[in-house]
Amino acid sequence: MRKTLAVVALLFTACSTALALLLSACSGPAAPPADQPADLPADLPAKPSAAASAASPQAVASASAARQEPWRITKEGGEHEIEGFADQVSVLPGQRFRLRVSTTAPRFTVHVFRMGANPAEVWESGKLPGVRQEPPKTVQGMVTAAHWKPSLTVETTGWREGAYLVRLDASTGGQRYVPITVRSASTEGRVVLVNAVTTWQAYNSWGGRSLYTGPGGFDDRSRKVTFDRPYDTSGARLFLDFEKDAIELAERSGVPLAYLTSLDLRPGVLDGARAVVSLGHDEYWSPAMRAAVTQARDRGVNLAFLGANAVYWRIGLYGRMVACDKETQCPLWRESNPESSLVGQMYDCFPAEAAYLVRRPEHWIFRGTHGRRFPGLAGVETDRVGKGSPQHVSVLASSPVNCGGRSTVTDTTYYTAPSGAGVFASGTMRWVCGMRGKRCGHGVTDAAAAFTRRATRNILTRFAKGPVRPPQRVSPCPRESERSRGSCS
Repeated sequence: MRKTLAVVALLFTACSTALALLLSACSGPAAPPADQPADLPADLPAKPSAAASAASPQAVASASAARQEPWRITKEGGEHEIEGFADQVSVLPGQRFRLRVSTTAPRFTVHVFRMGANPAEVWESGKLPGVRQEPPKTVQGMVTAAHWKPSLTVETTGWREGAYLVRLDASTGGQRYVPITVRSASTEGRVVLVNAVTTWQAYNSWGGRSLYTGPGGFDDRSRKVTFDRPYDTSGARLFLDFEKDAIELAERSGVPLAYLTSLDLRPGVLDGARAVVSLGHDEYWSPAMRAAVTQARDRGVNLAFLGANAVYWRIGLYGRMVACDKETQCPLWRESNPESSLVGQMYDCFPAEAAYLVRRPEHWIFRGTHGRRFPGLAGVETDRVGKGSPQHVSVLASSPVNCGGRSTVTDTTYYTAPSGAGVFASGTMRWVCGMRGKRCGHGVTDAAAAFTRRATRNILTRFAKGPVRPPQRVSPCPRESERSRGSCS
């Protein structure tokens, strides 16, 4: 047991380092293959965003960046200059949420931006008096700011469904984000984009503790974390690094979209949906989350995993609290029900640095893409086919990886469930980052941006039509020999 815990500690030190590394950057065949849907739409031109066509951030002054993208933070300011959180993770259109803000500045203002294909400001406060709230409390190893007093209430009347960033601006210059999702009341007939908020909170070290570390390191980490506290650094680092670009692309694709967070994945919420999209870093799943997505797949809802290391930890959810002790009450999913049975593959490597190699360029997902080798696109965490992967899973890309001295591979996979649902998994945590091309860093090129964007558009466009193939007829007989003897029909 002691040896096992030592291995787990090493693993999580590596995972935490992996996240830091990630955040530091931050034509078709003549005859389609058998698993290609016949109704894939015609060639779609890529639509690069304004951000994708802009110069490197290192070469752009913050004032210029603010003019091009007014939602961006230009100065994070001091550690506690301004920070805050919302009392809701998601709200329906028209509902209210309250902000609890702490600042050392005499005044502050609030600006709210809807993110996506065309980020736009939707709400602005007047000048508000600044208040330095009480220090956070640590309750049984969990940091909380639930005792902070509400600073203002925000109305969402007239707001569209989608992902939003609330920007807090201190009069002294510091800025921070508070993310919030205006969720969809219905997902029927739509492709559902899921903000991975449980993973955001797992890595959130505001107040000195996360599920990975505490004042004394890994052994002093929190076993529970709460949404009743601000996020660290900018306030939206995981959204910006792993989700923003994919949401932008999805909105530009023109498919009907719905918006949820991982906390919203409950029974019935995906009824009638066409597809569910897990974005770039979606590691922490409760049994209810997994059941909702698995049941949807088994009813013909397509799934796309645009990252790696998804469905890894089996967490407990208690209102606004995420519980994961990483010892007894938060086991790896693979110990009981391998993530590969849903995703198609499973987490395998950190640190991974490799070129992404396409193995099946004729597959419909790669229609209209150019190039077969993309430096730096495979990393920094990667997946591969393993125990529990569906029997007929297809490996679309497979890249040799040196995983800290261990030779392995990373795979991109696709399989069709008996319900007819298609399931895609990129197998690399840089799939969404790759949509930024050179701005992703790690040697990723603009050719990778064109590749990942086009492949993702193909997936979204086809998945929006419903099950990729008709459902399979499953014999009620467990064995073919019983049917031949007439013991069941």
